[in-house]
Amino acid sequence: MRRAVFLDRDGTLNVEKEYLYLIADFEFIPGAVEAVRLLNQAGFLVVVVTNQSGVARGYYTEEDVEILHRHIAAELHKYGARVDAWLYCPHHPDGRGSYSLPCSCRKPLPGMLKEAARRYDIDLTSSVMIGDKLADISAGQAAGCGTILVRTGYGAEEECHLPESTPVFDDLLRAAESLTLDVNPV
Repeated sequence: MRRAVFLDRDGTLNVEKEYLYLIADFEFIPGAVEAVRLLNQAGFLVVVVTNQSGVARGYYTEEDVEILHRHIAAELHKYGARVDAWLYCPHHPDGRGSYSLPCSCRKPLPGMLKEAARRYDIDLTSSVMIGDKLADISAGQAAGCGTILVRTGYGAEEECHLPESTPVFDDLLRAAESLTLDVNPV
């Protein structure tokens, strides 16, 4: 079984912009590309798990999400970094049509992490969820992963609501460095 680092997208990997779907609005958080590369080099599978309620609300389509993910992947590739898998939840209770349904994939529920574990043979107990919201931490805990909060995005505001045992770092790069210090590349 493989070890993974699950990354929230908005506010963790890229600058938080509500309902981000346009390539022109995308911007990496400083150090994020280097962080992903460090995680790759340390042998972690890097999996993005992101709530995308803008789909359910009719702000953009699933195709828009996938186009943005392909753009992010291409930008990471330019610097020798990669995301191994992208999972997103398009649902929201206040959504429209078939997107307005109870689901197990919307964080804080662990559905995306469990689906990734099934698809990619991931050992959740040796994996870590990194995000900027309590929902990310809750999803990681519910899946049996370690968890890390970053202060980027909403993280600085959410920090006071965390269990004391949750490590907190200023950004994704600092979190990745903490995970890779004692890990030998595979």
